[in-house]
Amino acid sequence: MQNDLETAATFVQRWSEAAAGGNTARCTVRNILDKIGDKWSMLLVMTLATGAKRFNELHRQVPDISQKMLTQTLRDLQRDGLVARQVFDTQPPAVEYRLTGLGQSLIVPLGFLINWADEHFSRIDAARIAYDTRD
Repeated sequence: MQNDLETAATFVQRWSEAAAGGNTARCTVRNILDKIGDKWSMLLVMTLATGAKRFNELHRQVPDISQKMLTQTLRDLQRDGLVARQVFDTQPPAVEYRLTGLGQSLIVPLGFLINWADEHFSRIDAARIAYDTRD
């Protein structure tokens, strides 16, 4: 428990130092969280965590994403070095997406966030209901 508190204190200190600089455009944490914390990136990273997938397979596993948004999110993840795109010389050409080593390094931290969300969802849901029904 003490180690967790020390780790949390270190994270808070680093966050405070970055934010205190005043230049939020250069804040590394904000820059990265804006990318991986969007609506779709985390879902796609965790979907690709089980192995390489083709575009349509990704679309079936994340059915509420539009094709346009899936394409854009995959491009953004490629740009950030988290996802690799491989084109196979077939007719028609087959394209496969997979996590890079950098993308794989996100699985454990995102897993902690998923566990936290699972553990605390009922409390958050109750707080939302209480907030929404107050006079």
